[in-house]
Amino acid sequence: MLDQISTILSRFDVNTAFLIVILAGLEAVLSADNAIALAALVQGIEDEKLQRQALNLGMVAAFAMRMGLIFTATWVVNYWQFELLGAAYLLWLSFQYFSSDEAEGQHHGPRFTTIWQAIPLIAVTDLAFSLDSVTTAIALVNDRWLVILGGVIGIIMLRLMAELFIRWLKEFVHLQDAGYVTVALVGARLFLKVINDQIVPPEWLMITVIAGLFAWGFSKRVDAPSEETEPSVIEPEIMNEAVQAPQDV
Repeated sequence: MLDQISTILSRFDVNTAFLIVILAGLEAVLSADNAIALAALVQGIEDEKLQRQALNLGMVAAFAMRMGLIFTATWVVNYWQFELLGAAYLLWLSFQYFSSDEAEGQHHGPRFTTIWQAIPLIAVTDLAFSLDSVTTAIALVNDRWLVILGGVIGIIMLRLMAELFIRWLKEFVHLQDAGYVTVALVGARLFLKVINDQIVPPEWLMITVIAGLFAWGFSKRVDAPSEETEPSVIEPEIMNEAVQAPQDV
């Protein structure tokens, strides 16, 4: 163990530090779609305190599953069935949301009576989002510890951004819809990768489309209840009472 640590430290130089900074920035950008999906998912818990508890415990489970994926990625990449399952799961989440008959303004996704129902879905959703990026990173990067570090940074960024999205989902009308469209896009991309790598849209195109969806999601705020209309309803009643009072005397 000490030999492994000393080997890692011997490789740590200015270039490695610069790479870590870039890695952190990339994880912050690429975690946005995952974060909004998880934030939308925990909306199925009514209590806000329980939402955060579910998110915290779900992130612990997601971290364990992501580390497991990193250490088994060279094996997982040989089985297209894993990507097919991830694609099917993400497409199912999106289909369930958009096919729901809930009234406008209500949560359309899965509903949970306890946080223990939400935690497995949080972990599996993160794993499905991570399938493509982790297996690609393992194939391209020789140092596995860098991939592990990227996974750790990604989980931290994901938790921080999900907290923001939980609040923003209550403030912006289209943000939840944009989140589930993003889920569908990621699922569709995984599905296309299973069929044929050649027809998979490039990463830059996916980021551009998702950025456009985010712009639409943040385009309209939820209307705050107006207090200006209340006096107009109350004042006529007061005036009528004032007019009728002398007649009663």
